[in-house]
Amino acid sequence: MAAIDDALAALDLEVVGDDRYRARNMDSPGQVVFGGQILAQVIMAASRSAGGKDVRSLHTVFARGGRLDADLEIAVEALNDGRAIGSSTVTVSQGERTVSRSLVLTSIEEADLVRHADPMPDVDGPEASPASAHGEGWWEIRTVGGVDIMDPTLVGPARLDVWTRAAGAPDDGVIGQALLAYATDGFLIATAMRPHEGIGQAMAHRAVSTSVLTHTLTFHEPVRASEWHLLAHESTYTGRGRAYGRAEVFTEDGRMVASYVQESLLRANPNWDPANDVAVKY
Repeated sequence: MAAIDDALAALDLEVVGDDRYRARNMDSPGQVVFGGQILAQVIMAASRSAGGKDVRSLHTVFARGGRLDADLEIAVEALNDGRAIGSSTVTVSQGERTVSRSLVLTSIEEADLVRHADPMPDVDGPEASPASAHGEGWWEIRTVGGVDIMDPTLVGPARLDVWTRAAGAPDDGVIGQALLAYATDGFLIATAMRPHEGIGQAMAHRAVSTSVLTHTLTFHEPVRASEWHLLAHESTYTGRGRAYGRAEVFTEDGRMVASYVQESLLRANPNWDPANDVAVKY
């Protein structure tokens, strides 16, 4: 993983026109641009074009994978800019290829009429949870119970609790949202795999075809990405080549700050060549 300065550089969008931006890619262990990076950059672009309102939610459809060797082009189109609430579409593309499109809701800060929130699950804290091999550099990850999502022989409930923080992130509200959004993309497919022996994250893009199709993220409270947050995942349905899951995000002191749901592709890869341990075609 890149250092925090490299991550922040990818969030520093280049203005190329009215509500038009160019974004660089972060390093990715996969073969395409990480979806969490796109979510983060969508938040940065929508915030710049929101007239001082905060991003409250986004619903993103990933149309196709983005190439790592080409910058992303981001276009924001306003749907409505009211006094309290605004909305826009944010399209991410590379040349003529649309990578994703998001519907983004923005809002001014409003006072409580009433308030309630789910309690944080009773799980080990970050200091008692083992560091994950997936986290390094600026993105720290600790998995409650030391669950190894890569191991297809391990079976457990369709739940996964993960502590995450962006080490060294500035105390900036929009960047906090963007870096948390980055982290939300990484674990719901693995959560869906947990109850099924012989299926694990290590098989993704090899024997198993996986891809995030839609991701909906709602922010309830301000986010400081440099502080620990618990991502409490649950996969409520998996079947017919798809996985569906949801998660809630809590601060270390138990406040819920965000929620998200995700629909993903999860099916056998017909192009898998087990003899050579490669996908014939990705």
